Amino acid sequence: MRTWLAGDLAGLNGEIVRTASWVAGAGFALALWLSPSLNMLALGDRMAQGLGVSLLKTRLFALLAIALLCGAAVSIAGPIGFIGLVVPQLIRRLVSVDIRVMVPLSALCGALVLLIADLAARMLFTPYELATGVMTALVGAPVFILMASRMFK
Repeated sequence: MRTWLAGDLAGLNGEIVRTASWVAGAGFALALWLSPSLNMLALGDRMAQGLGVSLLKTRLFALLAIALLCGAAVSIAGPIGFIGLVVPQLIRRLVSVDIRVMVPLSALCGALVLLIADLAARMLFTPYELATGVMTALVGAPVFILMASRMFK
């Protein structure tokens, strides 16, 4: 129950992770396949259409990729917030705005942040264990507020 309330990685087994990995892999492949069209879509609807992008098809497939990736992640760990909000924005600011680079780098860095948050949640308050989602919220909320305040200046 704790997994579904605050998000946690405790109690996972190989079968759950294997099944979700197939779903996440399909979403990841779809996102990579769509990344050139999404890069053009970032230029605006008229420009993307002028470059030959099918707006409806691209948006529908992007929605499917998002649903597959988010569904796989939430089915494993529950609602762990702020990683999906903060990590891609940091990648965009520090590395690249190219979606072909952002998708794999966001996945790797997001997994690393989740691992660090889970380890911190398990070790900081020993012998007690904090839910991973609580740890990401404690760190992620101030970082997200800082990033949002700088964006609107």
